[in-house]
Amino acid sequence: MSRKLAIGDLHGGLKALIQLLERINLSPKDQLIFLGDYVDGWSDSANTVTYLIELAKQNSCVFIRGNHDDLAHRWLEKDEKNEKWLEHGGQSSIDAYRNFSEDEKKAHINFFREMFNFYKDDEDRLYVHAGFTNLHGPDFEYHETSFYWDRTLWEMALSMKDNLNPEDQFYPKRLQHFKEIYIGHTPVTRIGESEPVKKANIWNVDTGAAFKGAISAIDVNSKEIYQSDPVFTLYPDEQGRN
Repeated sequence: MSRKLAIGDLHGGLKALIQLLERINLSPKDQLIFLGDYVDGWSDSANTVTYLIELAKQNSCVFIRGNHDDLAHRWLEKDEKNEKWLEHGGQSSIDAYRNFSEDEKKAHINFFREMFNFYKDDEDRLYVHAGFTNLHGPDFEYHETSFYWDRTLWEMALSMKDNLNPEDQFYPKRLQHFKEIYIGHTPVTRIGESEPVKKANIWNVDTGAAFKGAISAIDVNSKEIYQSDPVFTLYPDEQGRN
């Protein structure tokens, strides 16, 4: 039986991703929906992208664009170097590409170009790295950067009363468009959690892989959760984004 698995932020932690997929016992029939931020953090950023390109030849994969992916893409294709990006993991990606050929870089640029800002499945579920701001839904978003930078969707969900009914007049309109929304971008470790967290109808699958957390996956049908070891334990000689 095939599964549909949403996978949180990777941040160059290839060793942890491989470990996670082994624990999932991945089948070629499984669909993988990656929620973005494949790079910037651990030393395997470039190798992670290579791995994902090959993985997509064996499994059905959806790659959502994260803010770090957009910044790395801008550097690879246009040599843009945002200072804040360099401070928050970008330098690790620059270092990771030092020994890559121009042909390999071109393949990676194409990978970044083809990412989705968001993805909707046939069961009324949305997958997006960060969020969206338009009350009418992501199809009406004014600026695509919201999809990979916005934190207000998650902040709103955190502030809501747990018992607020979707039929209530004050239930946020942004949440009414989908049965469930799967995001990354804002680590749940910031609220003291280590596994994916559900608030309202939003599942946050970013469990802090760039810092002290694991890479996580969730079966969107069964809600079974899979995790790697904390990524930093697999890169003991590195600092990550501490």
